[in-house]
Amino acid sequence: MNNTFAKDVVAGLSAKEKHLSSKYFYDDIGSRIFQEIMEMQEYYLTDCEFEILSLQAKQIIDAVNFKQTFNIVELGAGDGLKTFKLLEFLVHNHIDFHYVPIDISQGAMDLLTADLKKRLPKLSIHPRVGDYFEVLSKENVQTNIPSLLLFLGSNIGNYTEEETLNLLKLFNENMKKGDALLLGVDLKKNPIIIQNAYLDKHGITKRFNINLLKRINREFDGDFKIDDFDFYCHYNPLNGEVRSYIVSLCNQKVLLKKLNERFNFAYDELIWTELSKKYSLDELDHLAEQSGFRINKHFLDSKHYFTDSLMIKS
Repeated sequence: MNNTFAKDVVAGLSAKEKHLSSKYFYDDIGSRIFQEIMEMQEYYLTDCEFEILSLQAKQIIDAVNFKQTFNIVELGAGDGLKTFKLLEFLVHNHIDFHYVPIDISQGAMDLLTADLKKRLPKLSIHPRVGDYFEVLSKENVQTNIPSLLLFLGSNIGNYTEEETLNLLKLFNENMKKGDALLLGVDLKKNPIIIQNAYLDKHGITKRFNINLLKRINREFDGDFKIDDFDFYCHYNPLNGEVRSYIVSLCNQKVLLKKLNERFNFAYDELIWTELSKKYSLDELDHLAEQSGFRINKHFLDSKHYFTDSLMIKS
C-alpha cells in the first residue's frame, strides 16, 4: 500500500474544505485518460508548446548562447514528446550537449530512454530518477558545464502563487550563474477558450477526475459510489485560476476498509482536485525578478496562447 497516498487521502478528506492532490491522478488508467485529454481539439496547451519547440528550437538555442558543451536538464520529463523536437534539432545540427531527464518514475525513465535511443541513436542521454532538487544539488551545482533547465507543459500552473515563487527560488538556488531555465506557461486569454479546455463537452476531464475516486476504491477497498459524484471546474479570468472539483450529489458516507476510515459528504459538498493557473507576460516578468532571474525572451505560439519563457539566472 502507498503510505504517502493513504496519508494524503485521509488528510484531504478529513479537512473542513476537502481536497485531493492532482499528483494522484496519474495511475496507469489516469495516465491513459490524460493522453485522451491531450488529443482533444479543445485542449490547446500540448499543441501550442509542441509548435513552439518545433518551429523555434534554433531561436531558443541561439538565445541561450552557451559557448561550450552544455546540459539540457528536464525536470519531470515524462514521455518527452514535446522535448523531442528540441533534442532532434540539436542532434541533427551536431551541437555538443548532454540530455539529463529527471523523473520520479523509473518506469517513465526506462520508456523514455529506450524510445530516444531508437529515434535519436546519437543522443547523449543520462537519465536520473529522483527528486529534482536532490539531483540538481548533487550534479548541477557541482559541475562547470552550463545547463539549460526545462520545466515544460505548464506544470508551474499547478502551484499556488506562494508555492510558485518558492519553486522558482529553489530552481535558482540549484543553478549556476549563467544557467538558464525554459519555463512552459499557459497564458491568460479569452475565458471561453480556457473553460472549454477544462470542462470539455466529451466528459473526458470528468472521467479523469472521477478515476481518482476509483483509484481510492481499488487501493484502499473503498466504497465510493461513482454515480453519486459529479465534476465541475471554473475559470476566474481575474486571477487566472482554473479550479477543478468533484461534487457530492447527495448526503453520503464513504468507508475505506483498508484504512479503517469513514468520511461524511454533504449534499453538493466539493472536493478540490486541481489548480491550473494562467499568467500574463507582465506577471511572468515580475515572478522572474522576484526569484532571481531575468527574462531573456518569451517564445510564443502563433496564437499567443502559450509561452516557453527563457529565464537567465542573474
